[in-house]
Amino acid sequence: MTQPNDLRLGVSLMLMATVVFAMQDGISRHLADAYNVYMVVMIRYWFFAAFVMAVARRNAGGIRAVAKTDQPFVQIFRGLLLAVEVCVMIVGFTLLGLVESHAVFACYPLIVAALSGPLLGEKVGWRRWVAIVIGFLGVVIILEPGYGVFDPVSMVPLAAATMFALYALMTRYAGRRDDTATSFFWTGTVGAVALTMVGVWFWEPMSAPDWGWMALLCVTGALGHWLLIRCYEVAEASAVQPFAYFQLVFGASLGILVFGETLRPNVAMGVVIIVSAGLFTLWRERQKT
Repeated sequence: MTQPNDLRLGVSLMLMATVVFAMQDGISRHLADAYNVYMVVMIRYWFFAAFVMAVARRNAGGIRAVAKTDQPFVQIFRGLLLAVEVCVMIVGFTLLGLVESHAVFACYPLIVAALSGPLLGEKVGWRRWVAIVIGFLGVVIILEPGYGVFDPVSMVPLAAATMFALYALMTRYAGRRDDTATSFFWTGTVGAVALTMVGVWFWEPMSAPDWGWMALLCVTGALGHWLLIRCYEVAEASAVQPFAYFQLVFGASLGILVFGETLRPNVAMGVVIIVSAGLFTLWRERQKT
């Protein structure tokens, strides 16, 4: 069977996913301001693990068939990497806010492009290297390392972006021998186990309204992943991926309107440079393909 390529539906699903993920980030920031990050992410991963197991049961052969892999250490490393990245990014939300955290995090496609050569043996041409360098100049503009005293807190979302880029590269590597359903299953279950081992030691009583927000956080997490899965089922990834940058727009808007954050001129300038460079690298990858 030929895989469908409905670009209009794919773009719509990607935009809905970015809205849902932006809501998830806002709720995560609200909860992490009041409760321990490990506990918040642990509960979120419980629901995520239940979701991926429900999806696995719908596949032919059930959970056992979906979980089967001949590279378990790669899959475990991927799951741990994403779990740590989620915790680090939420810490970034509480320290820097949604606007600046998303602004720096937007550079992760450039990190993927830069590391795809040494880690996966993929060829990165000089045009993409120029785009990568220009994109990181945008990160420097946002971080302002030469303005007064450099705040090391600014490195938190950059660390999260680096970890997410490594996760994406490991996912691409795992995809050479495992299908999407298998990688998705290991992502949810490994993260849930790892965070449970840590998060239970930081359990705190939660108010009834915040349990409502926690429930919404879990639902948005599962819904966002479902929308992405459906998006990549109906359209080519290279065609819809540029629209993922709208999460930066929606997340920043939420930070400004709900949390009273501001968009500094240097952040806006850096975002324009990063997004432009990122879109160019995606375009070059599609041309090469």
